[in-house]
Amino acid sequence: MAIEWKYRGRIFNLAEIESIRRLIVANPEASRWALSRKLCEIWDWKQPNGALRDMVCRGLLLMLERAGEIQLPPVRRRPQGRLAKPKPVVADDRPACGPLSELGLLTIEQVRRTPQEALFNGLIEQYHYLCYEQPVGEHLKYLVSAKGQVIACLAWSSSPRHLGCRDRFIGWGMEARRRNIICWPTIRGFSFCRG
Repeated sequence: MAIEWKYRGRIFNLAEIESIRRLIVANPEASRWALSRKLCEIWDWKQPNGALRDMVCRGLLLMLERAGEIQLPPVRRRPQGRLAKPKPVVADDRPACGPLSELGLLTIEQVRRTPQEALFNGLIEQYHYLCYEQPVGEHLKYLVSAKGQVIACLAWSSSPRHLGCRDRFIGWGMEARRRNIICWPTIRGFSFCRG
């Protein structure tokens, strides 16, 4: 039995592991999802935007179960594989030609978690050479319109924190990587990390 466990940069001691065991015993009907959310609430384990770190917590619980430290309830639901492809959209495909000054005012609208996100996903599925893939981690999606016609889709997603080939290319070992990752203050619910 280990004295402490390290997961995602956080150290978990025996008292915390024991508190997980007590939580599981006290909630015999709870799913893994419910247990991870309860544990996050007890520990006040939140992301910079205030959301619970329940996905990270589920990873911790799974690691501890595989190591024989805890016994989780059986899996109740298995993912059905890949997400469904976005539905085809009927796009206004009139050519937008001419100097930029003739297009008039461009409207840039953030569409993540809005009804317009389906239009964004469908346009990428239809027109991007790689089709649509759900971004991993935090991401933003924007539609750019001119005179009411969508003329562009823009997307950004967070860079991976661990990418061995990148770290080796820039000359970072484990210690240099840990030392050089800088998290910037939270801005409108997002925390930005350089690294």
